[in-house]
Amino acid sequence: MVLKIQPSRRRKKLRGKSSRKFSSSLKLLTLLSPLLFWFSYKQIRGLETPQAVLMLGGSTSALEREKFTAQFVRKQRNLENLEIWISSGGSGKYNNYVRRIFIKAGINSEKIHFDDRAVDTVTNFTTLADELKAKGITSVYLVTSDYHIRRAQVIGEVVLGSRGIVFKSVPVPSQKSPEPIEKALRDGARAILWVITGSTGENFSRYFSQ
Repeated sequence: MVLKIQPSRRRKKLRGKSSRKFSSSLKLLTLLSPLLFWFSYKQIRGLETPQAVLMLGGSTSALEREKFTAQFVRKQRNLENLEIWISSGGSGKYNNYVRRIFIKAGINSEKIHFDDRAVDTVTNFTTLADELKAKGITSVYLVTSDYHIRRAQVIGEVVLGSRGIVFKSVPVPSQKSPEPIEKALRDGARAILWVITGSTGENFSRYFSQ
């Protein structure tokens, strides 16, 4: 007679728990895989040497960002290859002021490009994203004031990211407190709207401001 030894209930229970734990871990890994891939992708892209500078223009009264950017560019090893885009709602007077600042810092004026179409931070990005992509630029230095950098980063991730452009943030020191996070969330939503529809939702921005 052959005796069959049945697994104990305890052993079956342990195997069941182990199987469920493995299944849960597999599901979690499957869910996290896109995030892990994205994080790795961003880390690799972050190693790229920026080909250009995108500075979000200020006003003619202070010009802190402009002076800082001129000195920052001057210190870069790949100075001769860096193109500089200055996005603002500025006038010819503003452009002349800024051009003098860069020339005084030893920057070739032919490397400086002004874009006067922006009316706010979202349009600082949307007016230039396609032009930068068309020129084969895949990585930029993003320069703006430290109190403004969070909102600019949120918009940049959406707008520039939609065109395959990564950026390295360069905050300009100031004495101002960081902007409220609501502004970053509002403009992040507007940036997503632009990617989907091509509209920056300026009315939406005004509504939020009220």
